[in-house]
Amino acid sequence: MIGNLIKRNNNKNELSIDSFRKNMDKLFDDFFFYSPTSLFKNEWEPRIDVEEDNKSIHVKAEIPGIEEKDLDVKVEDNILTISGEKKEEKKDETKNYIYSERKFGSFYRSISLPEGVKADNIKAAFNKGVLTIDIPKDEAKEPKKIKIEVH
Repeated sequence: MIGNLIKRNNNKNELSIDSFRKNMDKLFDDFFFYSPTSLFKNEWEPRIDVEEDNKSIHVKAEIPGIEEKDLDVKVEDNILTISGEKKEEKKDETKNYIYSERKFGSFYRSISLPEGVKADNIKAAFNKGVLTIDIPKDEAKEPKKIKIEVH
């Protein structure tokens, strides 16, 4: 109904209501596509999977385009931290880039580990852009049943 009430202007130099609405929709879509904190940070974060079984915790991180020497994995106070830097290749100034989604820069991911992991026995491997970390757990202790006395 409102569209019928608005007089359309065919002059290309003036902004029509439809064009204005489309531009505003795009502005909001672009803004809310990112989280508020990601608007201001220059870092990127690798995607991770964390799995747990009875004997260990397994972490896989996708870190394509990075070399092993630029990665750091450490455990401190039961927090596993994966950090590194993805370095940009030398730019070829003769090419005109139109669009690029590749990200470069430093990154880190931290994961809280449960009590009872064997930090001294952690193993990490890096193959084809995937970092795999295996964190063994202490032997599972059976819960102790407490007898309740009636007085």
